[in-house]
Amino acid sequence: MLMTPATPGRSADAVRDAIRALVAEYCRLAFPERPFAAGQAVPVAGRVFDHRDVEHLVDSSLDFWLTTGRFAEEFETRFAARVGTRCASLVNSGSIANLLALTALTSHKLLDERLMPGDEVITVAAGFPTTVNPILQNHLVPVFVDVEHPETLATYNVDANRLEEAVTDRTRAVMLAHTLGNPFDCAAAADFCRRHDLWLVEDCCDALGATFGGRHVGQFGDLATCSFYPAHHITMGEGGVVFTDSPRLEKIVESFRDWGRDCWCEPGHDDTCGKRFDWQLGDLPHGYDHKYIYSHVGYNLKLTDMQAAIGVAQLDKLDGFIAARRGNFARLRAGLASFEDVFVLPDATAGSEPSWFGFPLSVRPSAPFTRRDLVRHLDERRIGTRQLFGGNLLRQPAYHGRPYRISGDLPGADYIMRHTLWLGVYPGLGDAHIDHVVATIGQFVRGGGQL
Repeated sequence: MLMTPATPGRSADAVRDAIRALVAEYCRLAFPERPFAAGQAVPVAGRVFDHRDVEHLVDSSLDFWLTTGRFAEEFETRFAARVGTRCASLVNSGSIANLLALTALTSHKLLDERLMPGDEVITVAAGFPTTVNPILQNHLVPVFVDVEHPETLATYNVDANRLEEAVTDRTRAVMLAHTLGNPFDCAAAADFCRRHDLWLVEDCCDALGATFGGRHVGQFGDLATCSFYPAHHITMGEGGVVFTDSPRLEKIVESFRDWGRDCWCEPGHDDTCGKRFDWQLGDLPHGYDHKYIYSHVGYNLKLTDMQAAIGVAQLDKLDGFIAARRGNFARLRAGLASFEDVFVLPDATAGSEPSWFGFPLSVRPSAPFTRRDLVRHLDERRIGTRQLFGGNLLRQPAYHGRPYRISGDLPGADYIMRHTLWLGVYPGLGDAHIDHVVATIGQFVRGGGQL
């Protein structure tokens, strides 16, 4: 290790404090707040941070502990407490969190409860691919059901009445996402899974902070996931987490995450079990080093402590972020309420308090313009929009020729594919942004879509 000469009379802690102060000064200069002016971009999502996030990042880099460490441990503990579960395991993305959550259910350690190739997993046709891909990647069969039709109830979530119709003797699990931060009917889904002895995996990647019946989403399933990509409620740049109330499932998740090893020691620690050289597993000789015994075919899917350090700082802002999202959503809904003849406005699921990721908006087929017309109009005025993810995923080229089953028909998913978009509500947007979006859409509607 190459070292430069130390400054006489200064301790490492003193220099560290000076660096933090300089970081705060740098952030004030490099990232000043600027008021919104018409003509500026209104993105659908983005990172929201301040000097404390950057200070945490620099602080962790000064440790030069490059893998999972003290900040990751702190984040996992605080996150689990925040969502009301006993366990939380950090991973390197929300997509990987979904993959690990479902893959954990294939573990031989679950004995007769494990998922086997060819077993069926119920999911929805309208959503994001990484809720469905783990099913295929584990050689399971997705069974697609429809969402509530937006012109009947615009939650954009699974139609819980369709679940019963989808069950066969091969059905073993349900994997569903809370769409755009709006919880699906958690009580109905959990009750359905209990009655049919099915695993439930909740994809909460867009729904951190949402509740159903006063309980945080993720508490209803056997396993749940969240994402920390910059578009999400809090960010680490990349990153995700699997959370659960089951220590047994936590150990399986972390085994698949950590190369498939049987050992559960944290990086830098040895002999947590107290019998490192006293195990006999598989066909290995008695006493083979437990740190090098592998019980699953796993990967290295951890994240760095520098990412976790940002997450720790972001957790302090979470409640404010959620409040800002809800406020922006309410302002959009109120501003667009007079246009319900051409738009389907979103509905919160009964019994829920959403933590909105975006504002879903559907252009009615009877409107004098199409979704494409509106999207192009907004895009030309630098107002960002997104489709509702993959629309009907079965129309996507990635799923042609794949093994799956459809339960019933999918008019809701097709409607979303043709008519739905969403607008941003993230905390980087203020009242001026939202009012500009409402005014721009209003001008377009009053002009019959001809502007």
